[in-house]
Amino acid sequence: MNLTAADTLIASLDKTLAAPREVSPTEPLFVGVDLGTAYIVVVVVDADKRPVACAMRYAEVVRDGLVVDYAGATRIVRELTQELEQTLGRELRKAAIAVPPGTGERDCATHRYVAEGAGYQVTALLDEPSAANNVLRVQDGAIVDIGGGTTGIAVFENGRVTHVADEPTGGVHLSLVLAGNYDIPFEEAEAMKKDRTRQAEILPLVRPVVEKMAAIIAGNISGRNVSALYLVGGTCCLDGMEEIIRQYTGVPTFKPVNPFLVTPLGIALSCAD
Repeated sequence: MNLTAADTLIASLDKTLAAPREVSPTEPLFVGVDLGTAYIVVVVVDADKRPVACAMRYAEVVRDGLVVDYAGATRIVRELTQELEQTLGRELRKAAIAVPPGTGERDCATHRYVAEGAGYQVTALLDEPSAANNVLRVQDGAIVDIGGGTTGIAVFENGRVTHVADEPTGGVHLSLVLAGNYDIPFEEAEAMKKDRTRQAEILPLVRPVVEKMAAIIAGNISGRNVSALYLVGGTCCLDGMEEIIRQYTGVPTFKPVNPFLVTPLGIALSCAD
């Protein structure tokens, strides 16, 4: 599948991090709130589904896809929203949210309460890989969303989800391996992981964790007609991990230009729908 259209849309969102797009005083705006294990991201799009603005902050308020610090999560979402409102000169009121596949009703409600506590009317709640597919438009294949704490999988056939799963193992586990190997604090390991000049150096060290992710993927696509894998989520920004997953699963594996922004953007697009 050609990811050119998705890459163009993602790149346009990436640009808004430095320079949000100007909007009129009356045009409708829609928001996606992504509560990640490592980052909370708020994305704004217009009625034509064009990216308008994006704000994010590192946060440790979610663990394995579940909100563990409701007050902290609500405060950060509210503060990011206020920053965006001040920049755009507009109130932001409608938002969509997403949760890992298979999240229970009670935990879905907690995600909703965070957004509502920050002042939003929640218009949609969906699973994270399905949100990502609002951007990628996969008809047949599997979207793999690897965040800070979990690996989420959604299998698509003819554009419809036929199987979802979410299992522990994500970017946090990569950082723990690096912290142990280099005898450095976890925060320093996180920074090292994101430094693209060092990713070739660290890839062999974290390969066992990436292979664990690949094993999770392989187990969930076994016996299913999956012709391609599409990687999203911040952890997938690690150069070369797609080749490890391809080798392990035997399935062609692709990732868009910036995997980190795919799911937050897809959540906002769901709100616009």
